[in-house]
Amino acid sequence: MPAATTIPPQPSITGVVLTRDGERLIGKCLASLSFCDRVLVVDSGSTDNTLAIARDAGAEIIENPWPGFAGQFTFAAGKVTTDWFFILDQDECCSPELGSAIVEHVRDAMCADNDLAPPLTAFSISRRSWYFDRFMKHGGWYPDHILRVFKTGFVTFSQDAHIHYHPMGEFEHIGRGEVIHYPYTGFFHQFAKLNVYAEQGAEALRASGRKGGVLRGVGHAVARFFRIYILKAGFLDGRAGFLAAAHGAFYAFSQYIRVLDADWGRPFDHK
Repeated sequence: MPAATTIPPQPSITGVVLTRDGERLIGKCLASLSFCDRVLVVDSGSTDNTLAIARDAGAEIIENPWPGFAGQFTFAAGKVTTDWFFILDQDECCSPELGSAIVEHVRDAMCADNDLAPPLTAFSISRRSWYFDRFMKHGGWYPDHILRVFKTGFVTFSQDAHIHYHPMGEFEHIGRGEVIHYPYTGFFHQFAKLNVYAEQGAEALRASGRKGGVLRGVGHAVARFFRIYILKAGFLDGRAGFLAAAHGAFYAFSQYIRVLDADWGRPFDHK
């Protein structure tokens, strides 16, 4: 009599997207999550058509005032009811190949939960980003491996200048498929984001007791440009590579210069 065939468990996955005024790409972003059992949008005050597009796409929407990236991801993770969840930014799309690979890897992880090996609680994925006039291939932009797939209840979040994910267990990389990232609409948009990240970076430096200053800012800017453009071969990406390195240098300079305290405008406060 033939042995009974064991049917692997079917994983349940939630696609999680944090939004605010993301109408530019949110439709394509949510459509790329069709492999998920549930799509959860956590919005922090959109004033454009983001929520209307998300409703039309069939996403579940929860509105929550912005507490910072770590706070918002913690809030969103607390609303997940499936076994696993996958984080996608509102300016990203998940390729069909990656979607299929996520389902397969999560299913395999569920099958292996009773094995002697340490349990897998997270997976990293590859991300390809468009900048200026091309998909970047150098300068530290690619391959960009980031943790994005998590077993529910087995990850925490923290933040300095950027968001950090802390899985409670082992993780592996999914080597098939990519997230496609369109981070900027132009230089004005990039500078607006850079301004926010630089301020967060300066706050993190102050909190850690590190010193700022003009010379430190210049030194870190030069070092960052050299690392991106030369050591990581950003020059191979042509004009885009130079522009990315220059903006990276300005970001580093902005962090360290903002650590300084100053009496901005105090002589003219009319007191």
